[in-house]
This record gives sequence, C-alpha cells and structure tokens, in this order.
Amino acid sequence: MDFKTALKQLKAMEKNSKGMRLAAESWSSDFQVLISTILSARTRDEVTIVVAENLFKKYPTAKSLAKAKVSDVEKIIKPVNFYRNKTKNIINCSNELVENFNGTVPHGLDALISLSGVGRKTANVFLAEHGKHALPVDTHVFYLSRKLGWAKDKNPHKVEEELKKLFPKKYWNRINSTLVRFGKTHTSRKQKDKLLEEIKKIK
Repeated sequence: MDFKTALKQLKAMEKNSKGMRLAAESWSSDFQVLISTILSARTRDEVTIVVAENLFKKYPTAKSLAKAKVSDVEKIIKPVNFYRNKTKNIINCSNELVENFNGTVPHGLDALISLSGVGRKTANVFLAEHGKHALPVDTHVFYLSRKLGWAKDKNPHKVEEELKKLFPKKYWNRINSTLVRFGKTHTSRKQKDKLLEEIKKIK
C-alpha cells in the first residue's frame, strides 16, 4: 500500500460518513474530554455523551469528582458498559490528577497512561483531540485499516505503528475520527464490507 492510494481511500471514507459528534468532542475542559473518553470504551458515543453530560452537571472538575461517592457515580453512569469498573477508574483518575498534576490533565503520553483507566488508545484520543500528532487505534480503526490493507498486524499497537509509517504526521489525527464515523455510519457488516470493496478499488 502506498500513501497516495491510502489518502484517496481515506477521503472516500470521509465522503461516505455522517458528521456525528464523537464522545471526546465538544467539551469545555481537558478533564471532561478525558473522562468522557474513558467512559466511551465499549459504549456507543451517543450513550456516552448523554451520561457524561449528566455526570459533569454534578462533578464538573477533577476536584469535585475525586470527592464523589462510588454509589452516587454508579447511579449516573450506569447506562455505559462496565460502569462499576469505570466508576472506580474515573474517581481514582480524578484523585491522581488532583494529587499529582494539580487538578489538570497532562498532555504527555507517558503521564496520561499513568492515570487509572487510561490506556494507550484513550491517551491517544485525548492527544488527537488537542491537535497533537496521535493515532488512536480502536475497534473501528483496527478492523477497517486491516480490511483496506493499510495494516496487517493483529496487535493494535503494531497496527498503530504501521499506520504511522504509511501516513505522514499531519494526517494522523484524521484517521481515527474518519474511520470511527465511517464505522458508525455503516452499521451493517454486509453493507460496510460492500462499500469497503469499492473503496479498495480506488488507486
């Protein structure tokens, strides 16, 4: 796969995607971007956004969420998958932000993944949302990039490295949002694969 072909295919996917809001987008603070991204794992963006909005009405900052009761937070975020684990993670994460980073979210990958509930994908989503050169690999990116031949490895981290070699840095931030929107626009696997076959023919 060469870059020029991959870029044409990326643009074709953008044209075939709806401009929906994703879970990490349009929040008023770094803290809210990070927490909403943690909540979004294995949960639909439209569910995450509503849950996060309700959560931030009561706990808008790391300091306020750090003091929250587990039972109170569980009631609010129950619609997201794995809400019990996520409750513990976001409260612990908030405590760590207060204790180690003066309540602000760090903008370095290593510092981010030191926080509870923050893995490489979540950290990269946060960084990409802030204009950093980051390339998050979630289930949409993993499946679609391998289907198109942009990547071959079965390990998400290795797929990330393959994509970084294929695309120049200035395109990294577009890949996740484009592929996620494409995946969410075309929810039928049959429909998605049919469209992907057409996109694969682009040279």
